[in-house]
Amino acid sequence: KNKLLGLVLPDIQNPFYVDVIKGVEALSYANNFAVMIGNFSQDPKKEELYIDILQSEEVDGFIVAPTEGSGKRLSKLIQEGFPVVCIDRGVKDLDIIDIVKVDNEEGTFKAIDYLISLGHTRIAHITGASQIQTTLERNKGYERAMKTNNIAIDPELIKTSNSEYESGVGLMRELLDLKNPPTAVFTANNLLTLGALETINEKNLMIPDDISIIGFDDMYWSKSLNPPLTAVKQSGIEIGKRATELLLERIKDPDRPMVSLIINTELMIRKSCKEPSIVHN
Repeated sequence: KNKLLGLVLPDIQNPFYVDVIKGVEALSYANNFAVMIGNFSQDPKKEELYIDILQSEEVDGFIVAPTEGSGKRLSKLIQEGFPVVCIDRGVKDLDIIDIVKVDNEEGTFKAIDYLISLGHTRIAHITGASQIQTTLERNKGYERAMKTNNIAIDPELIKTSNSEYESGVGLMRELLDLKNPPTAVFTANNLLTLGALETINEKNLMIPDDISIIGFDDMYWSKSLNPPLTAVKQSGIEIGKRATELLLERIKDPDRPMVSLIINTELMIRKSCKEPSIVHN
């Protein structure tokens, strides 16, 4: 074969995907494979185009972070004999594919449950893009934590983003402008966290005295923030390595059984949360 792997990602500006690339590249290199990357900027048409181009370059297999619309294209790849591994999220109704991801629901549940244990009930959730599986799983974790603790979910505290920085800035502003603003916020990825922090600073609010915050994605800079950020840790490097391992195995043995690998998250408790200064009944 050509000793070439195709890696198709939604956003290589996102530090999480930078880590995924590092993991894929490290393991590919160790096995004498090179990696070609397509960055589709959350655009399904562009995703399809990159898959076509990489296929014509005759890559030996694909690692893809799929969009909701990827199912058809990916099943076609598999039918044509191309090994495929999905990372970060699966594809609805496509269970013939290897997948490596983290336990998004449990990771979010732990974060929200921790905020509730501090006494928060008005907990905002800035979610990721609505059509991706990761978002649906994180939403479930939020809902489960609130229900388990018998706290009513206030729809005005749930804001759906497009997963990007500017979205975090704007949605955090909407939340802080509410008549009854949240005492804590959970942001569904690292770019949303940075956007939310910008707005909190702009409004001269102090973390955690005025508002508590937890982000999904514990990045290398999380502990350098002031105060250090409490975050749900998922290792992009680990996901990249595991996915590459599965892909190389699948290239060697196309008929091996499907694998769904779910990696645990860890709540890294630092200094960005405390009990609310105003208690809402």
